[in-house]
Amino acid sequence: MSKVVERFLSYVAYDTKSDGETGVTPSTPGQMVLAKKLVEELKEIGMSDVTIDENGYVMATLPANTDKNIPTIGFIAHMDTAPDYSGANVNPQFVENYDGGDIKLNETTVLSPKDFPELKDYIGKTLITTDGNSLLGADDKAGIAEIITSMEYLINNPEIKHGTIKVGFTPDEEIGAGADHFDVEKFNADFAYTLDGGGIGEIEYENFNAASAKIVVNGRNVHPGSAKNKMINSQFIGMELNSMLPAEERPEHTEGYEGFYMLNGFSGSVERTEMSYIIRDFFKDSFEAKKANIIKIAEELNKKYGEGTVEITVKDSYYNMKEKVEPVMHVVDTAVEAMKALDIVPKVVPIRGGTDGARLSYMGLPTPNLFAGGHNFHGKFEFVPTESIEKAVELVVKIIDLYTNK
Repeated sequence: MSKVVERFLSYVAYDTKSDGETGVTPSTPGQMVLAKKLVEELKEIGMSDVTIDENGYVMATLPANTDKNIPTIGFIAHMDTAPDYSGANVNPQFVENYDGGDIKLNETTVLSPKDFPELKDYIGKTLITTDGNSLLGADDKAGIAEIITSMEYLINNPEIKHGTIKVGFTPDEEIGAGADHFDVEKFNADFAYTLDGGGIGEIEYENFNAASAKIVVNGRNVHPGSAKNKMINSQFIGMELNSMLPAEERPEHTEGYEGFYMLNGFSGSVERTEMSYIIRDFFKDSFEAKKANIIKIAEELNKKYGEGTVEITVKDSYYNMKEKVEPVMHVVDTAVEAMKALDIVPKVVPIRGGTDGARLSYMGLPTPNLFAGGHNFHGKFEFVPTESIEKAVELVVKIIDLYTNK
């Protein structure tokens, strides 16, 4: 078993599921447990300036071993797993020399190329899957393993010259808080890469503009036997609001550069209903239009049912990093060059989601995203080919080498 795979398996044993309701950082104690383990590991392999702060942010430095004028490069990954699926008791399973057929995860769960055709890209490879009872955690523990293994490789092979390299591991990326307490000045890199993408070859420097919409619908509850012209059922008004949004602009009907509204939560009673949406779009004008539309719908319902019936709060979450990466496009071009040198087919695609890199780019640290190797994140059908993890280690080393020899 390769060192990077061994590391990955050790990290997935930690339950680091984040929780957006706790109001603390890190949002769950398991993340701090893993962070402390990573601190010890970074010290053991010989990294310098290894630190952890009160919020669980881990940083370390690999000092330059050449006098050449080389930019300082950062590599970043996150420690938490998705809050909406179990990350406890992860039991990875190996499928060696995958034959292209169905993979039985347990008695009731099958990972099938009929549902996930990308499996066919890995015939003959070794896959790490779940046992059907939890997620796997390749998002983003594969990224952590890849970064640490590449640093260890450079330390053990000092003939490979490089500039100063920075490493950072963050909590709570999955709840949109991974950059909340990231100290860009302390990190002190010229640019960085997150290793938080999907399948092998992915490079991403465009992501959604993102917002959240919190809605409260206020109704009036009276006895149903005497409800005529008196009862106002907030649940039906909530359903009406949802029906007024364009049905074709839901996640299940969109792809590529198409944005969406996603009803992310709905709970209520006759008296009060609470709804939450996430709003996503790659383009600023259509992003603003989506936000304006849902606010307009709320206003129309208030005209129909009475002022104060629908309360809505729309809040921006993050923006498309493209605007901040394009002025330093060499960070993407170099990653593409490195992939080609390693016989990896580059796939420059938009991120249909968010990443720490989006917010970091707006904080002054341009940070495109590289593949970590996994597929079907955030659920029991998650898998990662071992060869993809190993190639990601080579990619980190190659990017560093290219910048050294430019």
